[in-house]
Amino acid sequence: MENSCDLLITNGLLVIPTQGVIGTNILIENGKIKATRKSIDNVHASRVVDASEKYVLPGIIDPHVHYGVFTPVDRAAITESRSAAIGGITTMIRMLRLHGTYRSILKHLEVSRRSHIVDYRIHASIMDQAQVHEMPFLTSLGINSFKIYMNLGSDFNRILADLEPGRSNLDEIEVNMTDGNVFEIVKKGSQLGSVLLVHAEDHVECSRRMKELSKLSVTGRLKLLEIWSNSRPTSSEAKSIYKITKMAMKCGAKLYFVHIGSSDALQSIVKSRKRYRNLTIWTETCPHYLTHTTEYDKIIGKVVPPIRSKADVLILWRAIKNGLIDTIGTDHVANKLNSKVVDHDLWKSLAGFPGLATMLPVMLSEGVNKNRITLERVSEVCSYNTARIFGMYPRKGTIKCGSDADLTIVDMEKEQIVTPDLLQSYSDYTIYDGWKLRGWPIMTIVRGKIVMDNGYVDPLSIGYGEHVTMEGT
Repeated sequence: MENSCDLLITNGLLVIPTQGVIGTNILIENGKIKATRKSIDNVHASRVVDASEKYVLPGIIDPHVHYGVFTPVDRAAITESRSAAIGGITTMIRMLRLHGTYRSILKHLEVSRRSHIVDYRIHASIMDQAQVHEMPFLTSLGINSFKIYMNLGSDFNRILADLEPGRSNLDEIEVNMTDGNVFEIVKKGSQLGSVLLVHAEDHVECSRRMKELSKLSVTGRLKLLEIWSNSRPTSSEAKSIYKITKMAMKCGAKLYFVHIGSSDALQSIVKSRKRYRNLTIWTETCPHYLTHTTEYDKIIGKVVPPIRSKADVLILWRAIKNGLIDTIGTDHVANKLNSKVVDHDLWKSLAGFPGLATMLPVMLSEGVNKNRITLERVSEVCSYNTARIFGMYPRKGTIKCGSDADLTIVDMEKEQIVTPDLLQSYSDYTIYDGWKLRGWPIMTIVRGKIVMDNGYVDPLSIGYGEHVTMEGT
């Protein structure tokens, strides 16, 4: 019936991308937005939620998440999608790395159906020529975004693969990404109409610099993260960006540069956009590049590419405001402190840290509430743009009739001190430990189901999350 619905959200301030903030009510039925109306006279709803003049954003999407590496996906999907729900995230995109054939992805998909609380999608990392040949198979499953690790090779060519479901021993693999390998992935991706996610660091330059600096004492004037930053210079990013954009132009491929954290890398992308005006290029940055610098000086802040300078932080915020950065992704790594930090040694310790649940609070607290960006811009870079780039729009990324009822209700005045326990991840630490952030999600709704309400995640929601493929697949 026209005046009935399963869930009615009243008195909300809807933050609709490209349109602005609209005070209205939302009718939800069968997991979809049925209507948005100013008047709800005579509307019958099975459940009513009064948003009380709080802001309602399109469900937040994190396009860059690593889980299933330190614990198998049957466990990791539960813990990390729970953390996602805490952070207002309604769709998370897993950065999958498999050792050997991608035919085993069918096991991951089967287990994932029973384990996710929020919706999810998959990027497949292509590590060798055999996997290049499997890219058409992956597109037949609705997976049409592929990761290229330009940073792997030379003397630093080891990376952890995702665990097979049910297994617990870490799986380290060797990857040697040559220019020829990169070009083959770019060419095949172009033929398939894929989005190619690029980790742009030149492994030859990084390998040389890391070997030089690892021989030096780390007890001098330089801070730990400053040494780490110097070992992986921004020039290596710029070099890789130039190289792969030239390849992509030959093939007509679509490039998505992940975790851009330096002004040099950003400037290289801007130059490439001007040089190759017909080339599709998108840019992602991460919250940690907006909040932390080499002054942080803790091994837990080790990440690739490294955290950079205060000047880089300022430039990145400006780039988000001005539209030079398209999306925010966390590059979340679901590890524990004792597996990350090894012998308190900068070189032995692993790169990467958790960030799922703090993405939106950081953007609200450090961005909106500090007048760096608008709430409308948050809805664009944290939902709308991501949905459009990865083929999920208009099912995801907006609030309109017929779209999935994925909604994130936020309280811009709510303050909380960040602790690992608050974030409910497998990880037992966070680089935001002790930070007081103002602006938090208070309700997460996935396809019409309330999965998080004021910090409580319904355990009965485990298995509710669906695999989101390309629209039309």
